[in-house]
Amino acid sequence: MYFCRKINRICMHYSVFFEKAQKASAVLSSLPDKMANEILFSIGEKILEGTDKILSENQKDLDRMSPTDYRYDRLKLTPERIEGIVADLKNVTELPSPVGRILKETTRPNGMKITKISVPFGLIGIIYEARPNVSLDVFSLCFKSGNVCILKGGSDAEFSNAAIVKIIQEVLASHHVPVECCTLLPSEREATAALLQAEGIVDLIIPRGSQSLIDFVRKNTKIPVIETGAGICHTYFDIDGNKEIGQAIVNNAKTRRVSVCNALDCLIIHEERSADLPFICGKLPESQVIIYADEKAYQALSGQYPADLLQPAAEFSFGTEFLDYKMSIKTVANLEEALEHIARYSSKHSECIISENPTTAIVFQKRVDAACVYENVSTAFTDGAQFGLGAEIGISTQKLHARGPMALEELTSYKWIIKGTGQIRNS
Repeated sequence: MYFCRKINRICMHYSVFFEKAQKASAVLSSLPDKMANEILFSIGEKILEGTDKILSENQKDLDRMSPTDYRYDRLKLTPERIEGIVADLKNVTELPSPVGRILKETTRPNGMKITKISVPFGLIGIIYEARPNVSLDVFSLCFKSGNVCILKGGSDAEFSNAAIVKIIQEVLASHHVPVECCTLLPSEREATAALLQAEGIVDLIIPRGSQSLIDFVRKNTKIPVIETGAGICHTYFDIDGNKEIGQAIVNNAKTRRVSVCNALDCLIIHEERSADLPFICGKLPESQVIIYADEKAYQALSGQYPADLLQPAAEFSFGTEFLDYKMSIKTVANLEEALEHIARYSSKHSECIISENPTTAIVFQKRVDAACVYENVSTAFTDGAQFGLGAEIGISTQKLHARGPMALEELTSYKWIIKGTGQIRNS
């Protein structure tokens, strides 16, 4: 009873945020696409002009986190990263509006015309951890698709998020658009509880971050949730794999950026290609990648891979999202064993096969249950606007509504418009 009263007090305290955001939603729904693009473009320019201020605030956040923390790289902003974020935002302005699209149209025998059209969700709550780029990515996508966003960033990125949202709101105000179209909640945990309890006001919750964050959100709200973020990614090197392609893909998928959800966590290799492991893993020592190898892989790498970076695999080595310069290796006797291993440990994010056998590749594509299935391509392409979708709001690992990279189209629902000339139903 005490807990319920406490939750009610918290929700009442934050209700003003939600009510203002809900009112802004009505205004945003009628904003012309041309004006939305102009506002987004202006925000991009102001973000670039404010780079020094944003980096200064970002440094305050970085100073509170250990550089050895896997979240440090996600938290860190640089001039180049800010330019990249703004480039994604400007890409969004060049995309067609996803709102008002005719998805289906039919005329019934009685003359009744039925049209299915795309519409915004309305009010979307985003809960995310130490990734300040999410603030701008999410806003641009929500704004372009006619949705108001309520942002709940982690305390680790408190200063960075506030600096970015301040610029967004200043530009909105200059165009006489409600600043609540982008609402940043306080970084305190109570704000998360209030957001999760805002049933009937908030239309959708999207958590971006660790599996524990996603699980917490799913278990503590009745608002519809789209799960994004956690990625336990595998690459299977088949008996018919090209070792040069394998070396390039494994190195890129593991070392390009270890703190992201599409980074390689486990290399699965056909046992008849174990002798190629030293070559396939040949570039990983340059990045000091620690390998947790099963017995056969350990034997193949012993003396061929730096001893201080090679360890025997344990149970924790599989099914772990390392978010670090670490990966495991699993040896299998055939494709079926590889598929079984992926089915057991995958988070259904991104999985890859390296093979020159088209039949094997097709079986892999059909059997693997994941949002993105790659053939001879690094899993690093999941996320980061590599699918031509503009900025992305996240990678959905579920099957309902959206799956894989979520962009503009996935931020809409639909409704039916029925037109007639006085038709009535008689039975």
